[in-house]
Amino acid sequence: MSLTRAEIEEFWDSWLAVNREAERTGDWRVMADWYAEDASYGWMYSHDEHFMAMGRDQIRDWAIGIEMDGFDGWHYDYVCTVIDEQKSMIVGFWKQRSGILDDNGEEYEILGLGGSWFGVERQTAGPDAGQVKIAWQRDWFDMPSTAHTFLSIIQDGKASERLLERMSVTGHGVPGHYHRKDLPSTVWPPPVERGDYVTQEPVS
Repeated sequence: MSLTRAEIEEFWDSWLAVNREAERTGDWRVMADWYAEDASYGWMYSHDEHFMAMGRDQIRDWAIGIEMDGFDGWHYDYVCTVIDEQKSMIVGFWKQRSGILDDNGEEYEILGLGGSWFGVERQTAGPDAGQVKIAWQRDWFDMPSTAHTFLSIIQDGKASERLLERMSVTGHGVPGHYHRKDLPSTVWPPPVERGDYVTQEPVS
C-alpha cells in the first residue's frame, strides 16, 4: 500500500528530530531504527572507492558507527527538502558544519552541495510491520571540498584526537568500503537502477 504525503511528512519530522538527538549526544547510532532491516545505504568517495552498508546492523555499525565516530559537535542542517509521495522518495539537502571555530570565530564548513536521497516504504512483515522505514539511502557531497576543510582544521591545530583518529580511517580495508565492481548493492538506488522511474530514455 502506497504512503500518503502526510505519512511521509510525519516520518520526515521524526527523522529530523532524531538527527538533532544524534548531534546532541555525538552518537549517530540512535538513527538505526529509522531504517528497514534490509535497507541499503551508500555513497561515493572516488570513482573506485564506494561505501555501502547492507541491512540495519551494518548501517548501525558502519554507516552511522565507524564512519561517524569522531564527528562530535558536527551538524548536518537540512536547508531544503523535496518530497515525492508518488515515488515515496525524499531528497534532503544539508550543509555540513563542524561546530569548530577558526581564529576569526567562523565555523569550519564543507562547501559545495551535500544531501541525502531516501526511498521510504511501509513494512509489511516482521516486528516493523505497518511502520514507515527507510528502504534505501544514497548520499552525495563535495569530496575535494571535504578534504580541503579537514586539512584546514588539522593545519590550524583545531582537530580533536577523536577527529584525527577518524580521519585516519580510510581505504578499502575499512568495513563497507568497496571497489565499484565488488559493491553489494547498486550505486543508484535499486529501483532507479532497475529503470522503474525512467524519465527520459537514453539516446540509442
